[in-house]
Amino acid sequence: MTFDDVCAIGLALPGVEEGQWYGTPGLKVKGKGFTRLKEKMDDVIVLGVGTMLERDFLLESEPAVFFITDHYRDYPALLIRLAAIGEAALTELLTTAWRRTAPKKLVAEFDARS
Repeated sequence: MTFDDVCAIGLALPGVEEGQWYGTPGLKVKGKGFTRLKEKMDDVIVLGVGTMLERDFLLESEPAVFFITDHYRDYPALLIRLAAIGEAALTELLTTAWRRTAPKKLVAEFDARS
């Protein structure tokens, strides 16, 4: 997977737009970021997750795909190696992050159409 793939998946979700987030290209929904490129790494994204428990589970389950740096140690966020993740898993993670970030009304409209 590449960041272009991330954008294609993310932009298919309602209200998503490309923009800068913490100085790197990212995706936002209604102005709130939910994923972005890791600075100085074109093949790694930062993705917010719901809880530290969820983050730790993913880190332990697939260390070849998910990792963190010291900066993210106290935040519910993951770094994802795009070359190591499949499209279905990435789509699920991006959609879940979008759901946590998007306004409830937008999520409800999306669910009603699905």
